[in-house]
Amino acid sequence: MTLAVAGAALLAPTLPAAVHSNEPVRYEGSVRAADLLAKVRDCAPVSHGHYRSDAGTPADIPVCGTEEAVFWKADMDIDCDGSPGPRCNSHTDPYFADSTAYQQSDGRQLDPQRLPFIVVPAASSIWNYRDSGIRGGSVAAVVYRDRVQYAVVGDTGPRDIIGEASYATAYGLGINPDPHGGGAPSGVTYIVFKNSRVSPIEDHAAAVETGEQLAKQFVGQADSVDTVEESDESVDGG
Repeated sequence: MTLAVAGAALLAPTLPAAVHSNEPVRYEGSVRAADLLAKVRDCAPVSHGHYRSDAGTPADIPVCGTEEAVFWKADMDIDCDGSPGPRCNSHTDPYFADSTAYQQSDGRQLDPQRLPFIVVPAASSIWNYRDSGIRGGSVAAVVYRDRVQYAVVGDTGPRDIIGEASYATAYGLGINPDPHGGGAPSGVTYIVFKNSRVSPIEDHAAAVETGEQLAKQFVGQADSVDTVEESDESVDGG
């Protein structure tokens, strides 16, 4: 470990329970994976075309929309970009970048080991996520098998590829989080709630609380809740 990586590890906040525990979190909150998946069986496309899961694969993944959310069903590649640490750095990830499209409230880059976040494709003619009320800090429910992980939109990726989330997101879902060979080849559903936002973006407890409220509304278990819409001046990156 380099001195820079060691220093970043010492300065970083305590790892969340999902990363410390021996068993990944089965549910964050009370909304079941099956109930969320039942609401995204049918697709009304909002994208003007389809995305690839990886370079060289067929473009067959649409972004779908409902009144409350957008969603897509894809693989999960591991995003280790951002603040370096013992598991995410240039030695563990050959494609590591020390920046994310969105930053913490103190100006530091997001920490992929500790913060569950997802990656959205950079705006293009296929789909501009901002047109769907999505921005940095928007709340997502990520579903894999019978597990639900709440996360925020924290980074942007290639304009024609979809299906990526941080190390912490993968770990919480029981997916191998290794940036070099980990991830899931299929079966991951990303549900992003329109006009929602957590501030500060690094407050995962707030993401879980807001995500749980919005997920209950989405599956018809609760009355409507207010969402927060704010201006977003961040530039695509990641």
